[in-house]
Amino acid sequence: MAVANIINTAKKREFSFEVLPPLKGTGTERLFADIERLCELTPAFINITTHHSEYVYKELGDGRYERSRVRRRPGTIAVAAAIQQRFGVTVQPHVICSGATVEDIEYELLDLQFLGIRDLLLLRGDKAKDDSVFKPTPGGHAHTTDLIRQVQRFNDGFFADGTPIKNPGPKFDIGVACYPEKHEEAPNMEMDIEYLKQKQDLGAQYAVTQLFFDNEKYFSFVEKARQMGVSIPIIPGIKPLAKLSQLTVVPRTFHCDIPEPLAREIVKCKSDEDARRLGVEWTTQQCRELYQHGICDIHFYTMGAVESVVEIVKGLK
Repeated sequence: MAVANIINTAKKREFSFEVLPPLKGTGTERLFADIERLCELTPAFINITTHHSEYVYKELGDGRYERSRVRRRPGTIAVAAAIQQRFGVTVQPHVICSGATVEDIEYELLDLQFLGIRDLLLLRGDKAKDDSVFKPTPGGHAHTTDLIRQVQRFNDGFFADGTPIKNPGPKFDIGVACYPEKHEEAPNMEMDIEYLKQKQDLGAQYAVTQLFFDNEKYFSFVEKARQMGVSIPIIPGIKPLAKLSQLTVVPRTFHCDIPEPLAREIVKCKSDEDARRLGVEWTTQQCRELYQHGICDIHFYTMGAVESVVEIVKGLK
C-alpha cells in the first residue's frame, strides 16, 4: 500500500522508521540485521536516507588537513529495492536536490519506476559542511519546490526537457519534510510554514517532521500550519537520545531544543547506558502523549538508536 494511503486510512497505531545506507565498502549485514529487528514490529513503511557526498580529509602530519576526495554514501535506491524484496515492506527512498543534476534525478525516477517503488520523500538536502549556505549543484535544483515540480512533470508524462515519455508508468506519491522548531535557514516560523504550504499546493501529500523532544512545539506547529491552510497530514518524527554526548550534539546538528526537564535529567546520567534508558523513558512518554492527542502515525529516526526504538515500540504495544 502507498504511504499516503497508509497515513490517510490509519485507524490503529502505525510506526515507520528511517534507516541510513552503509558507507562505501562497509557492507549491508549490519543494516539488514537492524531492519530484520525493526520488521518484527510490523512497520507501516521504511524510509531510506540519501547523502550524495561526504568530504574526506587526509591528515598532513603538521596539524593541517587536506580534503583529498569525496566519498559517496551509495545505495539508497538499491537498499530500498532490497528491503522491499527481502522484507515485503513498503519503502520510501529520499530523493534530494543536493549533489544531483536534473538529469541525475530523472534517471533516479526511472530506476525507481522500473523497481516498482512509487513513494518518495523529496528534500533539498543539507548544505555541504564547508559551505555557509546551500549551493545547488550546477544543473540541479535550489529548492524542494523545484524538485516537486520536476517529479510532477514526470508524473504528467514529460521529461524535464519537455519530451513526452512514450510509456509513462505509475505516478509517484510525494512526501516532504517540515520543521516544528523552524528550518535553520527560514527567517521565521510563518515563512517556513508558507514554504510547506507551497509544497502542498504543488502536490505534496503528507509531511514528516524533523525530530523534536517537546510535544508542545509539535502541537503548536500543527495548529499554526492548519490556520495557514496546510491540510495534509503532518507525521511526528521522533528520535530517542542514546548517548550523553547528544545533550549538545543533537541541538547543534538538528537545530532543536532539548526541554529543560530532560536536559536536567541527562546531566545526572553517569554513563551512555543511563542516558539511553532515560531516552527510552522520555520518548515512550512522548509517544503516549501523541496518542492521547489522536495521532496514529509516528515516525522514528533509528540511526544509533535501533535497540532503543525496538524497546519503545514493544513497550507501547
